[in-house]
This record gives sequence, C-alpha cells and structure tokens, in this order.
Amino acid sequence: MFKVMIKRTVPQGMENILADMITQLRVAVSGQKGYISGETLVNTKKTNEYLVISNWDKETDWENWLSCEQRKNIQSKIDGVLGKETVYETYEYPHKVL
Repeated sequence: MFKVMIKRTVPQGMENILADMITQLRVAVSGQKGYISGETLVNTKKTNEYLVISNWDKETDWENWLSCEQRKNIQSKIDGVLGKETVYETYEYPHKVL
C-alpha cells in the first residue's frame, strides 16, 4: 500500500471553506483507480493544522490522480485559501531486505 500525507495550515475563519473543498476532493477521488481510502485529522494542539492521509494501491495510481484536471482545479482553490501551494509527502511500508 502507498500512502500520501498532506499537511495544511488553515487561516482562521477558513476552516469550513477548506472542509467543503476537501469533501469535493474526496467525492472526486472515490472512483479513481487504485484509491483505497482517506481520512482528515486535526492537530489537537494546533487546531488550524490539518493532516490528510490518502491510501492507494500503487504510486502510479496516486500519480495519475495527481495529474487529473478535476483534482488540479479543486486543489488550486485550496491553495488559494491557504495562500501557498500544498506539499505532498509519500510513504510506503518498508521492504524487507532478503
């Protein structure tokens, strides 16, 4: 399984707008090949910091979604709300060396 971590710091008063846009992304990605699941978390100490964890079958499935025009359009609006470009960090489970 391939995981994507997306951390966003949300300007005060924009939480509901961001939540709506994240929901739009979640609806759009639901039919994407290789998409397994996603969740959105809020930092308990910094309540304006959100973490999205997205689970994929393979890295290529994520890359296909990353290049999707529908995703890019919604993401552009999110970046406008945040005032900066979203950064993605990708992870996978360690491979055992034989």
